[in-house]
Amino acid sequence: MKIRKLNVITGPNYWSVKRTSLIQMTLDIGIYEDLPSDKIPGFVENLVRLIPSLQSHRCSEGQEGGFISRMKQGTWLGHVIEHVALELQSLAGMECGFGRTRSTGEHGEYHVVFSFVVPQAGLYAAKSAVNLVKRIAENASYDIDACIQELRKKSSKELLGPSTQSIVNAAIKRGIPFTRLDMDSYIMFGYGKYQRRIQATVADSTSMIAVELVQDKQRVKQLLELNNIPVPVGLLVNKKSELNRAIAKFGYPLVIKPLTGNHGRGVTTNVINSNTALKALDLAFTISKDAIVERYITGDDYRFLVVNYKVVAVSKRSVASITGDGKSTIEELIELENRNPKRGDDHENFLTKIVVDAQTISLLQDENLTMDSILLKYEVLKVKYTANLSTGGTAEDVTDIVPLKTKLLMERTARLVGLDICGIDVMSPDIQLPFLTSGACVLEINAAPGFRMHLSPSHGKVQDVGEHVVSMLFPKDEPVRIPIVGITGTNGKTTTAFLLSHIASKANLLVGCSSTEGIFIDQQCVSYGDCSGPASAKSILCDPTIEYAVLECARGGILRAGLGFNHCDISIVTNLSEDHLGHQGIHTMEQLARVKQVLPEATREEGITILNADDDYVYQMRNSTNAQFALFSLSANNPRIISHMQNNGTVSYIDSGEMILVQEGEVVKILPVAEIPITMDGKYDCMIQNSMAAVLAAVASGFSMNQILLGLRTFLPSSEMNIGRMNHFLIDEVKVIVDYAHNVHGYIELKKYLAKVTAVHKIGIITGTGDRRDQDIISIGMLCSEIFDQIIIRHDEDSRGRSKDEITKLLLEGIRAIDSGKLVEVISSEEEALRKAIHDCSAGGLVFLSSDDSRTSIGYVEQLGCEFRNALKYYGT
Repeated sequence: MKIRKLNVITGPNYWSVKRTSLIQMTLDIGIYEDLPSDKIPGFVENLVRLIPSLQSHRCSEGQEGGFISRMKQGTWLGHVIEHVALELQSLAGMECGFGRTRSTGEHGEYHVVFSFVVPQAGLYAAKSAVNLVKRIAENASYDIDACIQELRKKSSKELLGPSTQSIVNAAIKRGIPFTRLDMDSYIMFGYGKYQRRIQATVADSTSMIAVELVQDKQRVKQLLELNNIPVPVGLLVNKKSELNRAIAKFGYPLVIKPLTGNHGRGVTTNVINSNTALKALDLAFTISKDAIVERYITGDDYRFLVVNYKVVAVSKRSVASITGDGKSTIEELIELENRNPKRGDDHENFLTKIVVDAQTISLLQDENLTMDSILLKYEVLKVKYTANLSTGGTAEDVTDIVPLKTKLLMERTARLVGLDICGIDVMSPDIQLPFLTSGACVLEINAAPGFRMHLSPSHGKVQDVGEHVVSMLFPKDEPVRIPIVGITGTNGKTTTAFLLSHIASKANLLVGCSSTEGIFIDQQCVSYGDCSGPASAKSILCDPTIEYAVLECARGGILRAGLGFNHCDISIVTNLSEDHLGHQGIHTMEQLARVKQVLPEATREEGITILNADDDYVYQMRNSTNAQFALFSLSANNPRIISHMQNNGTVSYIDSGEMILVQEGEVVKILPVAEIPITMDGKYDCMIQNSMAAVLAAVASGFSMNQILLGLRTFLPSSEMNIGRMNHFLIDEVKVIVDYAHNVHGYIELKKYLAKVTAVHKIGIITGTGDRRDQDIISIGMLCSEIFDQIIIRHDEDSRGRSKDEITKLLLEGIRAIDSGKLVEVISSEEEALRKAIHDCSAGGLVFLSSDDSRTSIGYVEQLGCEFRNALKYYGT
């Protein structure tokens, strides 16, 4: 068995629009195509013996044990691997239950698709499942415990901590999109100009000055004391010799802690003798060069959580402790407590495992105990000085019993330091008594407070504190996302994207556009090359300046990684034709339509899907969207357009050379198509369709008719505005057209257009794309033989899997099938081919250059133009 491809999908995709976190594996099962599960001796029994929990898998049977039944009846090992990959993740604590296994159309090759929680763990599960199933099929052993341990390790590295996850969960409930910006806890909520960001539990609104301030405990104490907030009295100590002065001043018991630090690190409480004091000071100095020695305040430890300067939760914290049973050693009791499923390493779980450290040993020594000592039954022993959850402490929610005046005082405290999210640590003999008269004190204030104690208290009510953070970031009724327009189809995507972006700019919006020609911010290219995939879309949405996003969504990106967003407001499908068939498991037009259909399916219910009514496959997508749909057609007599109008739907069509818009029964004449520059005086049908699609999207976006008309009239087929799409030049009385024609449908549209263009001689510089089928390249040759009087075959730098000779042979086969006497030359260099064509072309003639790299092609044209006195760009026919 061999894994041919392994992809991580993180958006709406070919397999599922709702399940956006999938591993897609292309798997060649080799000899096992002829050996399904029931034909391998002992396979089912051995697999179930190794993974008994597979018996709970329902599979298509719809009941527990269904998958086992399928294996006994006989199923291919790709399907088995899907279930094993899911179960391995489940056994490692990552529940994910969606999977699909489908043939790619090649013998013995399958798409194995399954959900994941953590990407690297999902990839590891894929490889492990293949290895495990192969070993079982060979009747060999497999170390599943080591596999699960490794999966847990990968999970703990990448999973969000409980605090950050609570904020993400609250955002999901509100329908607010989120994007993880790194593999730590840096999260973006919303898109574009409305985005907000957090790092763990620090918000983008949190003051950096305040965060730095609370790192210095002495400065905070001085500030609070100045404003009549009770704090423990203490001294700053930076030498051991100063410790005696503090002891003499305050007496015992004491608290000794580092001046800077967090999570209770380096803190020792209830210091009652000089020996312990020296140890505590040494411990504090490991964290900070300065320490604070304070009078120990008796009482209970409380954490007030303040969000947006409001107390949203209060927890009573207890020091990590163990309870004796009369027979177990202290070491065994700690180990037993650490088996609690709520305890994990660091901050990965709701409680932290108790780590035996110098602090623990010191406490035991104070009690004349060792790790081998046995506690009496019911005897409670504290094993840490502080009650922080990070050192193994537990918590009880007491939010509802805290007096309002105490909460108001804590809110004032948060405002004094300037932290909109903070944790305030309080020591109080009785939290229900008035704070100012009870002897209670504020011990310290923490930026980036942990939420774990509030989300899963050991006792008391769970507080949904993540929701309070989301409400602070996004107050009710304020926008959370910018308008997103997704565009897909076979041809016309880039032009439609550029035109719509241009119209939006006339509406005074700062537009982000990702396309086949690059990423554009405010109509300036910031990244060159093919940027029509999900990564480019995400980069647009992450830009905090963007007010309107236009995102081209090509088939390759959808198949490889899904869409770069969960939902769009407007989707456009331009057309659908045979292109890229035979690649990535897509062999039929129906399968290709399923890929493109992902975009209408991902359109928000309140949005709109814009479809080409002249295209049967595209028109059928109206049944696959939950949004309203609008239609466009070149014909006013298209029955689909008429029917939709009768149902009060929105349409655009062409009538007597005029673009018409019908919305809610109101008929509006937009303008004659001949006045739209990119339509080449109304002669280029596909550009007319692109224009209608863009107009419908602009209307749906709420742009005014004046803005739409201005955009249509000023968008030119130039290399500056619509690079590589019917860019016209005039060199020494020869028309030169550069266009990104690269498939059969594109050449069919070109043929219709050039038939309307008068030229004494037409020369085509053409090529074939290596990742197309033989018949597609041959068809391009046939069409070009019909279009051009003379043909020059050139080659791309990247032949995409074919030799240049093979591409030439297929093109010639098509050309000769139409005209065996057609004048054809092969000049591999694009620059030399262009030079030869212009030299051979008569005045009044036309040279067409099929471009792969638009900028390079235009560079060649402009360079050659400089060699002629009568060289210029022009627009039109």
